[in-house]
Amino acid sequence: MTSINNVQPLNPETLFDLLKKEFSDHLNTKLDANLSIEFAHVQDVINISFPEIIEGNAFTLIVSEESIEVNNQAADSDYKTELLEEQLIEFLTTKAG
Repeated sequence: MTSINNVQPLNPETLFDLLKKEFSDHLNTKLDANLSIEFAHVQDVINISFPEIIEGNAFTLIVSEESIEVNNQAADSDYKTELLEEQLIEFLTTKAG
Protein backbone atom coordinates (compact mmCIF):
# COMPACT_ATOMS: atom_id res chain seq x y z
CA MET A 1 0.00 0.00 0.00
CA THR A 2 1.18 3.49 -0.88
CA SER A 3 -0.27 6.61 0.71
CA ILE A 4 -0.27 9.94 -1.14
CA ASN A 5 -1.00 13.24 0.61
CA ASN A 6 -4.25 14.67 -0.69
CA VAL A 7 -3.17 18.33 -0.59
CA GLN A 8 -5.87 19.69 -2.96
CA PRO A 9 -7.92 17.86 -1.43
CA LEU A 10 -9.59 15.80 -4.13
CA ASN A 11 -12.87 14.18 -3.20
CA PRO A 12 -13.65 10.70 -4.56
CA GLU A 13 -16.01 12.00 -7.25
CA THR A 14 -13.52 14.54 -8.57
CA LEU A 15 -10.70 12.01 -8.58
CA PHE A 16 -12.90 9.45 -10.35
CA ASP A 17 -13.67 12.01 -13.08
CA LEU A 18 -9.96 12.90 -13.44
CA LEU A 19 -9.02 9.25 -13.75
CA LYS A 20 -11.69 8.60 -16.39
CA LYS A 21 -10.77 11.68 -18.43
CA GLU A 22 -6.98 11.84 -18.09
CA PHE A 23 -5.34 8.70 -16.70
CA SER A 24 -5.71 6.53 -19.80
CA ASP A 25 -3.98 9.12 -21.98
CA HIS A 26 -1.29 9.67 -19.34
CA LEU A 27 -0.55 5.96 -18.98
CA ASN A 28 -0.68 5.08 -22.66
CA THR A 29 1.55 8.03 -23.57
CA LYS A 30 4.13 7.17 -20.89
CA LEU A 31 4.19 3.48 -21.80
CA ASP A 32 3.71 3.93 -25.55
CA ALA A 33 0.79 1.51 -25.28
CA ASN A 34 -2.92 1.26 -25.97
CA LEU A 35 -4.27 -0.30 -22.77
CA SER A 36 -7.96 -0.45 -22.01
CA ILE A 37 -8.72 0.78 -18.48
CA GLU A 38 -11.96 0.48 -16.51
CA PHE A 39 -12.91 2.41 -13.39
CA ALA A 40 -15.57 1.75 -10.75
CA HIS A 41 -16.51 4.10 -7.91
CA VAL A 42 -18.49 3.49 -4.71
CA GLN A 43 -18.36 6.11 -1.95
CA ASP A 44 -14.66 6.66 -1.08
CA VAL A 45 -13.33 3.63 -3.02
CA ILE A 46 -12.22 3.63 -6.66
CA ASN A 47 -11.27 0.39 -8.40
CA ILE A 48 -9.08 0.35 -11.49
CA SER A 49 -8.86 -2.64 -13.79
CA PHE A 50 -7.05 -3.54 -16.99
CA PRO A 51 -9.41 -6.20 -18.41
CA GLU A 52 -7.22 -7.13 -21.37
CA ILE A 53 -4.25 -8.14 -19.21
CA ILE A 54 -5.33 -8.67 -15.57
CA GLU A 55 -8.38 -10.50 -14.29
CA GLY A 56 -10.31 -8.53 -11.66
CA ASN A 57 -9.28 -5.29 -9.99
CA ALA A 58 -5.68 -4.26 -10.41
CA PHE A 59 -5.71 -1.31 -7.99
CA THR A 60 -8.02 -0.02 -5.29
CA LEU A 61 -7.86 3.62 -4.22
CA ILE A 62 -9.27 4.72 -0.88
CA VAL A 63 -9.81 8.48 -0.89
CA SER A 64 -10.01 10.66 2.22
CA GLU A 65 -9.49 14.37 2.81
CA GLU A 66 -5.96 13.66 4.07
CA SER A 67 -4.71 10.97 1.70
CA ILE A 68 -5.21 8.64 -1.23
CA GLU A 69 -4.24 5.06 -0.47
CA VAL A 70 -3.16 2.92 -3.41
CA ASN A 71 -3.53 -0.84 -2.94
CA ASN A 72 -2.12 -3.16 -5.60
CA GLN A 73 -4.67 -5.97 -5.84
CA ALA A 74 -2.81 -7.72 -8.66
CA ALA A 75 0.65 -7.93 -7.12
CA ASP A 76 0.55 -11.73 -7.31
CA SER A 77 -0.70 -11.89 -10.91
CA ASP A 78 1.39 -13.16 -13.81
CA TYR A 79 1.53 -9.62 -15.17
CA LYS A 80 4.15 -7.30 -13.68
CA THR A 81 2.14 -4.42 -12.21
CA GLU A 82 5.02 -2.35 -10.85
CA LEU A 83 5.20 -0.12 -13.93
CA LEU A 84 1.43 0.43 -13.92
CA GLU A 85 1.55 1.25 -10.21
CA GLU A 86 4.45 3.65 -10.72
CA GLN A 87 2.54 5.58 -13.39
CA LEU A 88 -0.65 5.63 -11.27
CA ILE A 89 1.25 7.03 -8.29
CA GLU A 90 2.94 9.65 -10.49
CA PHE A 91 -0.45 10.71 -11.87
CA LEU A 92 -2.08 10.86 -8.42
CA THR A 93 0.84 12.75 -6.89
CA THR A 94 0.62 15.36 -9.66
CA LYS A 95 -3.16 15.77 -9.34
CA ALA A 96 -3.39 15.67 -5.53
CA GLY A 97 -0.33 17.81 -4.87
